[in-house]
Amino acid sequence: MKKITKYISAFYEDEEDLLIGIKKLKENNVNVLDAFTPFPVHGLDKALGIRRSWLPRVGFIGGAIGALTGFFFQKWVFTEGYQMAIGGKPFFAIPSFIPVTFECTVLFAAFFMVFAFLFRSKLGLGAENKIYDLKITDDRFVVVAGFDENKSGEVKKQMEAAGATIIEVKE
Repeated sequence: MKKITKYISAFYEDEEDLLIGIKKLKENNVNVLDAFTPFPVHGLDKALGIRRSWLPRVGFIGGAIGALTGFFFQKWVFTEGYQMAIGGKPFFAIPSFIPVTFECTVLFAAFFMVFAFLFRSKLGLGAENKIYDLKITDDRFVVVAGFDENKSGEVKKQMEAAGATIIEVKE
């Protein structure tokens, strides 16, 4: 896939026009890069074709690894590594392992999810964030679409037909 150097920012006044605009652009095979909104818009992820996140699965796997690690580490410590007879309690007392096992579950799940998110979002060290337009963070709904040189007028007309109020071509 070639790198897009030119793009069009289309500003909309409300979320319904934004969703209609994205739908029309997708129908006309325009490469919609992203959409920016001042609040969450229901149905925007489906309109952009964004799949469901896999972070919950990563959290579950991390939590399971943490629970097993915490439990078996305690089992090893209290039955083999450092046996201590405290108040007649058996060495392998599972109920006393529950708090540490739970805390290891939460800790590992959190770390796995944070690192998976940073990896997937490419937000690690040295990441470059592309700022399409400084007005994107205002109270407007914005669609950013990439285009070829010979299709710029066509894309502008489609955005105007979809209800865009301001259309800007940028590099």
